[in-house]
Amino acid sequence: MIISVIICTHNPHPGRLDRTLSGLRAQTLPASQWECLIVDNASAPALACNPQNFQNLRVTREPRPGLTHARRRGLRETSSALCIFADDDNVLAPDYLEQALNLAASHPRVGAFGGRCLPEFETPPAPWAEEFFGLLALRDLGEKAIIAPAETSPRAYPRCAPIGAGMVLRREAAQVWLNSADHGLTDRRGGELTSGGDNDIVLAVFSVGWDVAYFPKLSLAHLIPSGRLDPSYLARLNGGIQKSWVQVLALHGIRPWPPIPKWSVPLRSARAWLRVGAWRSTIHHIRWRGLHGRFLGQADLTQRL
Repeated sequence: MIISVIICTHNPHPGRLDRTLSGLRAQTLPASQWECLIVDNASAPALACNPQNFQNLRVTREPRPGLTHARRRGLRETSSALCIFADDDNVLAPDYLEQALNLAASHPRVGAFGGRCLPEFETPPAPWAEEFFGLLALRDLGEKAIIAPAETSPRAYPRCAPIGAGMVLRREAAQVWLNSADHGLTDRRGGELTSGGDNDIVLAVFSVGWDVAYFPKLSLAHLIPSGRLDPSYLARLNGGIQKSWVQVLALHGIRPWPPIPKWSVPLRSARAWLRVGAWRSTIHHIRWRGLHGRFLGQADLTQRL
């Protein structure tokens, strides 16, 4: 196999997973050149052996909950030169695998790359929600390819770095992350809205001499159920992402925010509540939850020192 598509899933929604698998079955790249591995991450009940019964799909199980554990399992159980991470609610464009193969061949120094992640909403979002689309892994950086050249000691996170949905990884580049010590970052775990796994992979790849890139030729649809537009969900999500963002940057020696004592978090959060005006609207409240999450991440840095 040339390409392995790795889908990590925990208690997946059957309809959305079926859409994901149907998108793979529609790929223009011949089936003889790719495989799909579903990593069942502690689902209960366990996922069926072959949900859509097609020949180049198999299922393995990772009993330890956490997206990082599942991704590592997927990489270790495949051997293809290129691996593509897809979520269980992603529908890859029919030419996604073919484009990924061509882009990898024409950009040999790019170790990790991705493209457009466009929404397919179950219900139309409220106008205020657009500010938070990035939290839902939605993005479109335009019509031009963007490549961030490698650095051995990155001081900032590259804007064009791929997100987890549709991330294409060269196995050679991914090896540094796969062999890295377990530093406790599990990323999404069950109902926890922690994050940072995508960033951890990118920074590991980036720091050892591989470029990372955005290629608009790659496109996928992200299926967004109504519940993910609920204000309380977005508030929790923003808090979890901002906390994880501080933590994962620090793991790679990037510390734009200083450590703070844990006891100061309630006071800082109260001040931020007043400064942001968190009571004024849904938008202001979600923004404030992000700041609260960042303070929690900064407090965690103190414990890691």
